[in-house]
Amino acid sequence: MTIIIDAMGGDNAPDEIILGSIKAASELNVEIKLVGRGEDILRSLERIGYSELPTGIKVVNASEVIDVDEDPTTAIRTKKDSSLTVGFTLLRDGRGDALVSAGSTGALLSGATLIVKRVRGLRRAALAPLVPSTTGRFMLIDCGANSECTPEYLLQFAFMGSFYSEDVLGIKSPRIGLLNNGIERSKGTQLQLETYALLEKADLNFVGNVEAKDALKGACDVLVCDGFTGNVLLKTIEGTASLVMSEIKSVFKSSFITIISALLIKKRFTGLKEKLSPDSVGGTALLGISKPVIKAHGSSGELAIRNAIAMAVKDVNSDIATRFKENIDKMKITDVEN
Repeated sequence: MTIIIDAMGGDNAPDEIILGSIKAASELNVEIKLVGRGEDILRSLERIGYSELPTGIKVVNASEVIDVDEDPTTAIRTKKDSSLTVGFTLLRDGRGDALVSAGSTGALLSGATLIVKRVRGLRRAALAPLVPSTTGRFMLIDCGANSECTPEYLLQFAFMGSFYSEDVLGIKSPRIGLLNNGIERSKGTQLQLETYALLEKADLNFVGNVEAKDALKGACDVLVCDGFTGNVLLKTIEGTASLVMSEIKSVFKSSFITIISALLIKKRFTGLKEKLSPDSVGGTALLGISKPVIKAHGSSGELAIRNAIAMAVKDVNSDIATRFKENIDKMKITDVEN
C-alpha cells in the first residue's frame, strides 16, 4: 500500500510531516511518497539525522506550494506543480492509494473534487472528524466543506457517515442524529425540517434531532449538519477543551497539596489529555471522493501525521468509496412527496 503525503502542507512542514511519515512507514508497513520540493525534503531529512532515504520512503519532486491565503480553486488550476496538485494527480492515476495533507483545507477540497473527483451521484464531499464524547467518539459531518446545504446533501452525509461508521469504525447499526436546537421534530429552520422528514424515511438508524450538549454525552454515533454549523460546533469544542485543560493545570499548580494530588492522578490526567487531543485521531476523512483523502490538522506534529496515515490505511482497506457507489440509489431523493 502506498500513501501520498503533502510534505509541504501545514505549520510544521516539512520536518514534522517527514518524521510522522517515517514513523508510519516503519510501524504500519506502508510505502510513503513525500511530495514537495525535493531539495527541501532532503535537507529536512539531514536535519533530523538521515543521510539517505529511510526504508519505505520515496520523494516526488513538486516545485510549488499552495499557501493558505491563496484562492483554493485558482491555486489548484494554476499551480500545476504544487505538492497538492502533483499528489492528487498521483492518486487519480493509481500511483498511490490515499492522500494525506495538513495544508490548506480549501485547496484540499478543490483538488480532491477537481482532480480525483467525487463518487458519481454524490452531490458534495464532506469533512467528517471524530469528536470525543463521554462514551467514546462520534462523527460530525459536515464540519466545513459545505457552508450552504440542501436536505439532499444532509441525507447523503447521513448515509456516508453511517457506512463509514460501520465499515471503518466497526459500529453496528450506527445511530444517526440531526443537529438541532431542540429534540422536537418541529424544531429548526426549513433545512432541518425537510431533512428530518428525509432521514425518517431513509434506511438508517435515525434517532431524531440531537442537541450539541447531548451529542457530547454520546446521544448518537453520527451527527449530521451543514458545514457552517458543524465548523462552529467543532471549533467551540476544541476551544472549550483547550480552556478546560489549561484551567485544570492552573488548579493543580496552585499549591503544594494540589501538586501532590496531580502526581497521584497523573496517569488519568494524561489519558484525558490524549482523549481531547486531535493528535490522537490524526486527521479528518473527506468522504465522497472516489479515493481516500485525509485532512490533517494545520498544526499537526509527528504523532498526528502518523495517526492520519493510520486512518488513511484503514480507509484504503475498507474500500469505503465502493460502498458508497453500491448504495448510491439509497442516497438520492426519490419519491419525496409520496
